[in-house]
Amino acid sequence: MPFGDPEPDPRAEIYLRVQASPEFQEIRRRHRDFVFPMSLAFLAWYLLYVFASTFARHFMAHRLLGACNVALAFGLLQFASTFLITWAYARNARAKRDRAALNLRWETQEMFR
Repeated sequence: MPFGDPEPDPRAEIYLRVQASPEFQEIRRRHRDFVFPMSLAFLAWYLLYVFASTFARHFMAHRLLGACNVALAFGLLQFASTFLITWAYARNARAKRDRAALNLRWETQEMFR
């Protein structure tokens, strides 16, 4: 049937059923509960850095230690906060989502058999 309607894939119904399940919705809620606030916090932190660099030049030029000034410290803290958020995300995923997602995966695999 190259020109007709393709036959429905029976796997699609399974995936839709899994997506509608309370277990999957709980995994998604836990993901959103971490990702959205953390994304907003990081965006605010980044914008603070950008705005301070633009509008508070004297503050950012203040020397802290030797040749290190506030701007350089903020820039390095951007990298540090990125790694910290990555670590926190992985820890949160392990603690709150991975086991439930794995259980759901095994249940889904059983439906395919």
